[in-house]
Amino acid sequence: MTPIERDKIEAKDTVLYVDGVSVSFDGFKALNNLSLYVVAGELRAIIGPNGAGKTTMMDVVTGKTRPDEGLVFFQGDIDLTKLDEARIANLGIGRKFQKPTVFETQTVFENLELSLAGRRGVLESLFFKLSAEQGDRIDEMLDRIALAAQRDHLAGSLSHGQKQWLEIGMLLMQEPDVLLVDEPVAGMTDAETEQTAALLREIAGAHSVVVVEHDMEFVRALECRVTVLHEGSVLAEGSLEAVQNDQRVIEVYLGR
Repeated sequence: MTPIERDKIEAKDTVLYVDGVSVSFDGFKALNNLSLYVVAGELRAIIGPNGAGKTTMMDVVTGKTRPDEGLVFFQGDIDLTKLDEARIANLGIGRKFQKPTVFETQTVFENLELSLAGRRGVLESLFFKLSAEQGDRIDEMLDRIALAAQRDHLAGSLSHGQKQWLEIGMLLMQEPDVLLVDEPVAGMTDAETEQTAALLREIAGAHSVVVVEHDMEFVRALECRVTVLHEGSVLAEGSLEAVQNDQRVIEVYLGR
C-alpha cells in the first residue's frame, strides 16, 4: 500500500491510522514505511511470515515501541507516538497476547469483576460493592464468552481455549474501542477454534478487532479483510481468497 493521504480519510470512520511507519533494531528494519488503517467496528486479520513486522506493528500501536518515523493516530487526532503504554490502554486500545493471562486463583466471575472499566483506588477497592448493573454486565459477558457454566470455577481450572475466552472477556469489560489479538487459537481444539472465530465476529461492530494469525482456516472463518505483511510493509490486502491468489503473496508467504 502506498502512503495514505490523511485528509482523504474521515476521522469519524477511521479508528486507527498508521502511515509511513518505520522501525529499526540494530540495523534491521522491522517496519518499513508501513501504512494501513482500520475503521470503526471492523474485523481485520493480519498475516505474514515470521519477521514480517506483525508484532512490531502491535508494539508501535500500543506504545511499547517508538517508531523511527511515521504517523500513528487513534480516533482521528490522538497521536499515539507521544503516549506511553498505560495511557494508550486507558484511551481504549486493548491487547491480548498469545499466552492467556488470567488470575488463576480467582473465579471466572471474579476475573471479570476485577476487569470492570473505571478506576478504583485502594480505598475504593476495599469498599467496592458490585452494582446490579455491573453484575448484569458480567452475566452477559459470561454468556458471550461461553463460560456461564464455569462462573464459579477457578480460572486456573479452565482449558487453554476457555482461558483465552476469559481474557478476551476481561479486555471487553474495559470497553476498548480497538482490540489487538495475537494468535488467539494457537493450541486450541478445532471446536474451540471455530467458537473463537464466532466470538470475534460477534465482537466486531461494537469494537474494532485486529487479529494476528498464522492459521489460514481460522482466518477464513473470520470472514474479514486480510492484510499481508512482508519485510515490514503491506504486501497485499483484500479478501483471503484474493490475497491467496496474489502472485506476490504466493511467492513470499504461501510457498506454492
